[in-house]
Amino acid sequence: MRLFPSDRYPLPLPEGHRFPASKYGRLRARLEAHAAAGADLAFVEPHAATDDEILRVHDRGYVGRVFAGTLSRDEIRRIGFPWSHELVERSLRSTGAAIDAAAAAIDDGRAASLAGGTHHAGTDWGEGFCVFNDTAVAAREMQARGVVERVLILDCDVHQGNGTAEIFAADPTVFTLSIHAAKNFPLRKFPSDLDVPLEDGTDDEGYLGALAPAVAAAFARARPGLALYIAGADPFAGDRLGRLKLSKPGLLARDRLVLEAATAAAVPVAIVCGGGYCDDIESIVDIHAATMLLAAGW
Repeated sequence: MRLFPSDRYPLPLPEGHRFPASKYGRLRARLEAHAAAGADLAFVEPHAATDDEILRVHDRGYVGRVFAGTLSRDEIRRIGFPWSHELVERSLRSTGAAIDAAAAAIDDGRAASLAGGTHHAGTDWGEGFCVFNDTAVAAREMQARGVVERVLILDCDVHQGNGTAEIFAADPTVFTLSIHAAKNFPLRKFPSDLDVPLEDGTDDEGYLGALAPAVAAAFARARPGLALYIAGADPFAGDRLGRLKLSKPGLLARDRLVLEAATAAAVPVAIVCGGGYCDDIESIVDIHAATMLLAAGW
């Protein structure tokens, strides 16, 4: 299975910043160790998303301000990262990784970006550590290449995919499903095609019981040629920004449910990581690595 890491592109953050940027390098190192032990994993450098690819989704004025470093103070505060040239490069590489993973999944059945899940970025804004919406850009690019007509975005991050929902609100060719903590960020939630809001403290049983019918309905309604799966680690019980109570085995059962549904529907799946904010970064790595290894059949 082809994996597209973007951890080699640094994200300079102030001391004490709450975003755990080191998780990406640790995830690649963990998976490289599994590959050395025989896991069928190939690591491929992603391309930097191009202007044409980004502009299929995002407003030209917003993109121009990101590139030029002329975002307003409010825009920077909403994104949650200080602006830098490195932030722009990493955002383009992470978005390129989602595009490359989507293309590889169409060829191979499954592939993954080892970053991404930037679902809070909307048409003309960034938010919540998201500059460009990687799955939205990947969906549009696959449609532009003529390789798929319909796309399903399965968002299992703990936070609602407001940016993705806003981008595709009037587009019947891209179906959006978000299962998330109802009372969590973002404050303003744009309606997805199918939203599954969960109460704080929802555990494995409650989560999987809500997810199974939602995934079945999403595949039936979307009739996709490609699924983009945001496999967030932040529904984990130990996540400081999560508010749900899933265990690591519960999260792996979630992954299995999604992947088996895609296999049953003969739909290729491109995975992106989504969020993960546990103080114990190795727990985040455990969860993401388990997702990738399951997808690779290891």
